[in-house]
Amino acid sequence: MKLVSILLSLPAAALTLLGQTNAPESVPSGTNNAATNASTPAGTNAWEYALPTPNTSSNLPGVETPPVTEAPNARHLSLQDCIQLTLQHNLDLQITRYNPQVALFNVREAYGAYDPILGFSAQHDHDESVPRILSTNITIPSLRSDDNTFNPSLTGSSPIGTTYALQGNATDTYGNSPELSTGTASFNVTQPLLRNFWIDSSRLQIRVAKNRLKYSEFGLKWEVFQVITLLEQAYFDLIYSRENVVVQQNAVELAARLVAENRKRLEVGALAPLDLESAEAQAAQSRAAVLAAQSQLGTQERVVKALITDNFAQWADLVLVPSGKLTDTHYLFNRQESWSKGLSQRPDLLQSKLNVEQQGIVLKYNRNQLFPELDVFGTYGYNGAGREFGDALYNVQQVNHRTYTYGAKISIPLANTTARNAYKSQKATVEQTILQLKQAEQNVMISIDNDIGTMQADYEQVLATRSARQYAEAALNAEQTKLQNGKSTVYTILQMQRDLTAARGNEILALDNYNKSVSTLSRDEGTTLERLGIDWQVK
Repeated sequence: MKLVSILLSLPAAALTLLGQTNAPESVPSGTNNAATNASTPAGTNAWEYALPTPNTSSNLPGVETPPVTEAPNARHLSLQDCIQLTLQHNLDLQITRYNPQVALFNVREAYGAYDPILGFSAQHDHDESVPRILSTNITIPSLRSDDNTFNPSLTGSSPIGTTYALQGNATDTYGNSPELSTGTASFNVTQPLLRNFWIDSSRLQIRVAKNRLKYSEFGLKWEVFQVITLLEQAYFDLIYSRENVVVQQNAVELAARLVAENRKRLEVGALAPLDLESAEAQAAQSRAAVLAAQSQLGTQERVVKALITDNFAQWADLVLVPSGKLTDTHYLFNRQESWSKGLSQRPDLLQSKLNVEQQGIVLKYNRNQLFPELDVFGTYGYNGAGREFGDALYNVQQVNHRTYTYGAKISIPLANTTARNAYKSQKATVEQTILQLKQAEQNVMISIDNDIGTMQADYEQVLATRSARQYAEAALNAEQTKLQNGKSTVYTILQMQRDLTAARGNEILALDNYNKSVSTLSRDEGTTLERLGIDWQVK
């Protein structure tokens, strides 16, 4: 099996293919919980769907492919080749890859709440007093003072809600007033005990950001599921479109052969001119059907190109030739196991669970805001003083003159209307989100149930259309023999040729639908990457 590894590197969030080996180019057998076991009888388990074994596994039995000249601009691609190109170049995936990168930066931004803040201020104050005359002979002269003040600080908070501040102060006073220098160094801390103790706004933002990071990763994974499923189905449609062209070309050959035979019969008088004209009209209709099929093929090629490239101009003139086949592999499906996989592995369902978790985080924050604000605080430091600036700093360094404070403060909102209603609103939101998750889980189960039923119907359609095609071939061969013996009519042959062409087209269409239903079930189970051998890693 081909192993394709997807590496999601953050913050680059690059999706890279790490390795690959040879692999089947069509739908691999052994998809998720489906075990290939044609010998297991149907009905052995009430929850199992056993699909009957087809008569043949060939893709277009009975259809002779006419010689085709290889286009010089043909590009042969297997399904795994297309998956590799899609993972590297699909524009939807390239756009979605940025979401985890942005989410990671948001997480780092939220942690910025704990970054320490270094501050420093310097200030000079000058003051001159007005002279005062107390009596005729007594006057108080003007006083002048100058102060130089320096205030360094380091403040911040911790993940448990503690706020701290390391502060210093140095003041140098001079002038015609007494000169004095003072200095202090202190450490202040405040710890909440009720409100903002279990969770505060910073921790709320961090937890929500982490939740959204996981959400974006699952979103990218789900986008990969969606795009790869679209690619698979477009690839199967491309195979169908090419084989439909072959079917219509074979119809042209049958019609042309009948026209040639009718001309010979007309020359010998064994056929009426009207019969020849009818055969020629059928041939013209067949040629028109080829043109329509070729147009459909071109449209489908552009659908595949849009999924595998981000530069359509380079692929516009290339002819895509799928090297894979439409298979009719027999699968047994256990509905309970499929449900279990879908409910536990689907990325979009995991996103819904993260939404519930996110709302729960917000509810926890709102509940903590219902409590009164009760904080304990404390300050511890040292003082220093002297005639010189250096003397004051020296005294502080000697840690001889301590200063400290401690205490508690409480703030009780009497009505607390805002917090109480915010909590009630968020509680209702949580209950709503849980119901949305339940609804999403139910929708997944219904989708899987529908997919299994569709697969069963599509497989039976493959068997039915195959039988119809085999019957149409046999009937046409028998009727042509009758015509040669003069026991049939040209009109009957024309009708049977049309029936055979329709039967061949219906068979490959049924195969196309069956392969697409396998892909759809795999996506709805959340096992697309596993089935295709793609290893998903987030680093």
